[in-house]
Amino acid sequence: MRDSARRPVLWAALGLLLSTAGCAGLARVLGVEPPRFEVASDRESVLSLDASSVITGRPTARVRLWARVTNPNSFGFTLSTLRGSIFLEENEMAEVDLPLGLPLAASRDTVIPLDIRFGLPDLDQLGALGDALLRRSAVRYRLDGIVGVDAGSLGEPTFGPRTWLRGELDVRTGLDER
Repeated sequence: MRDSARRPVLWAALGLLLSTAGCAGLARVLGVEPPRFEVASDRESVLSLDASSVITGRPTARVRLWARVTNPNSFGFTLSTLRGSIFLEENEMAEVDLPLGLPLAASRDTVIPLDIRFGLPDLDQLGALGDALLRRSAVRYRLDGIVGVDAGSLGEPTFGPRTWLRGELDVRTGLDER
């Protein structure tokens, strides 16, 4: 077969390969790097306890994490989802499913807040976390899960599961001054 006769066959084979590989597969083939998360050290991540919820017998908490998210790619994409779990003092506290919709420019970073609300079990069931809450000392956290991005024509790949953030939270109650 001559070269000119092979070209249409090669293009058809390439088209078939790309269409059956799926968008996420294409994104990996073309080298979409996952976003990088790190603790935003210039912001305070906090575990807030709702004091009135303790009185009602259904204690609730809110974690606000500040993350510096970096897009290491030479093209922009949208950070679309973060699904996983938040751990406090190695206790899994809540499942996380955050639709983000955060556009990230090529080779840039941005600082974002991640707010997670959940109910707390009884303090006597929390072990080290209960002790830290009673002393109002720093609480260790870990955010594990899967991150999804929308990379336009390169697809919507997901990355993980892995630990995306790890650090310490200051503890506050609804009675603390802001």
